[in-house]
Amino acid sequence: MRLAGAILLCLLALPLAAEQVVLGLSADRVKITATFEGSEVLVFGAVKRETSIPETPLEVIVTIAGPSRPVTVRRKERVLGIWANTDAVHVDAAPTFYAVATSGPLDKVLTEVEDLRHKISIPRAIRSVGAPMTVRNAQKFTEALIRIRRDEGAYQLLEGAVALDEQTLFRTSIDMPANLTEGDYLTRIFLTREGRVVSQFQTSIDVDKVGLERWLFDLSRQQPLLYGLMSLAIAIAAGWGASAAFRAFRQS
Repeated sequence: MRLAGAILLCLLALPLAAEQVVLGLSADRVKITATFEGSEVLVFGAVKRETSIPETPLEVIVTIAGPSRPVTVRRKERVLGIWANTDAVHVDAAPTFYAVATSGPLDKVLTEVEDLRHKISIPRAIRSVGAPMTVRNAQKFTEALIRIRRDEGAYQLLEGAVALDEQTLFRTSIDMPANLTEGDYLTRIFLTREGRVVSQFQTSIDVDKVGLERWLFDLSRQQPLLYGLMSLAIAIAAGWGASAAFRAFRQS
């Protein structure tokens, strides 16, 4: 009884979160079809408070992270007049998609310590244990991976893209490209003050293939021989059709 009473007193002594996130999503599921060309996800919500609004400005950070996969990054150099792979670094886990939207410059709304703790920025979201001793400038490989995926639209840093009204209502929209990987996309919202996280909330967006796209994907995994024969037949039919159309055009 004494132990239970002590635990209860400790729980009552813990301060309640002064501010909490009440979140909304325009869609909690993204369907990939044969004609899928990307999707825009609207993230919006409000800040629930037990007290009055503090004088120190509130900032909001929203992240959406796709499934993480291992990646091998290779460096090409000119050897004997030709370009060849020389070095390679294995990245243990990198999100297939990662977007960070903030209400202000990232270095102003988040400290390095908090970024290290919560892994919010794009470089922190990538986990790479180490590189071979023979590889020079190993950090350049991670930077190259980020640069390539940023050019593809898979990695996005959207500073100032979160609108924050009256220190209470927030909203942002994030474009998700057509080449999404299936899986759960972890969505996190952080409230920060003076660069420190004061509250956070997370949910997920389900991304999966449906319709013809799902059927073809399952067929390629479960019946690879049949899928290959069907693909070959379609290619032959397409080639024959194009040839017949060209002959008919020449004869006309």
